Amino acid sequence: MDQELQAQLDDWHKYNKYDRIVDAVLEHPAAERDYELLGHLARAYNNLGRYDEAREQLLALADQGREDPRWFYRIGYAYYHLGRYAEAAEAFAKSHELEPDEDVEEWIELIREKAERWERQERRAAADRAERDRTEAEEGQKEPFAGMDLSTFWGDSPYARKTYVCEPPTEEMTAAVEEELGGYKLPASYIALMRVQNGGVPQNTCFPTEEATSWAEDHIAISSIMGIGLDKAEALGGSSGSRFMIEDWGYPDIGVVICDCPSAGHDVVMLDYRVCGKDGEPSVIHVDQESDYEITYLAPYFESFVRGLRPAEDYEIPAEVTLEEDLQKVTRGAFSPLLAKLCAAAAEVEGLEQMIRRSAERIVREKGYFALHADEGSLQMYDVQFWLYTRVYPEPTMESYLRAYSGMIAFGGEGFSTGGYAPGFVEDWLKARLQNGIIKKDHGKLRLAEGAAADILERLKAAGQA
Repeated sequence: MDQELQAQLDDWHKYNKYDRIVDAVLEHPAAERDYELLGHLARAYNNLGRYDEAREQLLALADQGREDPRWFYRIGYAYYHLGRYAEAAEAFAKSHELEPDEDVEEWIELIREKAERWERQERRAAADRAERDRTEAEEGQKEPFAGMDLSTFWGDSPYARKTYVCEPPTEEMTAAVEEELGGYKLPASYIALMRVQNGGVPQNTCFPTEEATSWAEDHIAISSIMGIGLDKAEALGGSSGSRFMIEDWGYPDIGVVICDCPSAGHDVVMLDYRVCGKDGEPSVIHVDQESDYEITYLAPYFESFVRGLRPAEDYEIPAEVTLEEDLQKVTRGAFSPLLAKLCAAAAEVEGLEQMIRRSAERIVREKGYFALHADEGSLQMYDVQFWLYTRVYPEPTMESYLRAYSGMIAFGGEGFSTGGYAPGFVEDWLKARLQNGIIKKDHGKLRLAEGAAADILERLKAAGQA
């Protein structure tokens, strides 16, 4: 590789222009792509979160990389983010052996703990799978959910029907969704459940765990199970579905995200295909973004996960308590200093604070908790925050607004607050408003289009009255 190209690739890497690196390498004649050039490509793939492509590229260079600590570092990095911790630990150890490095030592220590946890959980999963194989050998294979009354499995609410429930899945739709998911074949039990109702909020929303997570010491909770579809945002193949959570939120590309959780994106439930491959029957895991994407094994198969769901009342904090706490929070909790300042600046709008509180109360009653996603009520709350903010701080840049966003409602302290937020939802809302012209962007500055403020206020009044 010539020195000029080397300097250009290093410069792009320095300024996080990884797409430029990929394009430049792939545009280079294949016959001239040497070990160094392809190493840059693999590193760029890693930095773009395209870990499987990085792994494949590095494996093709394995013979040349036998004595290169960078090769072992890069493939270890890919394995780590693919949840293959034992292989990651081995690769980082070899990198450190070839060229001792403190950064690599830290990776080794971090991965050792995860590898031990994964090995322990995989032993449990293997034992559970062996038990089912034994039962099937003795009793014969049964239809999915044999003996289980699925007619009472799903809860019902206008919010669930509007947000999650899709049309019954056809074979063609299932195939299209599987292709969108990257070729992962959905379990027969998943398809069977979706034929009863295609996505929604189950009656029982908790699953017991043997290890603590960020949610609780002894269980996790889910908000929904995604339907097989492409049109609704919250469906498996929707704009906020599995690929969105993997590509935008950084969840490991080891399978399919099937359940969101009350944390509004900070933990999910996934189908894990690491052991079985894309055509096999995956186990079910919980992945915790708050703990560096910590993986907790839940069940050997989707059907056993569904059968194991338990009502919130079985645990210390019933769903009704959470509902009541969030209702108290939105109806009486103090506004954050920034939100209070913005509302005070709109003193001419009579009853503004109460309208905001009533809109938030409507969200809580629909969902059972206070969080902003991509539903109608959440989109309206994003609009209101932007309107209020730009009255006091006109024409922010996209970057400055997104930085300020968390100080309004997301992290409003113990009062009127969601306690966190999903950056992907806010960014998607902003991009959509730019596309439909409600928000204008001129020379990098953002502002509401003419008449948009009046419309936002009118909708806020209507939502408050409802």
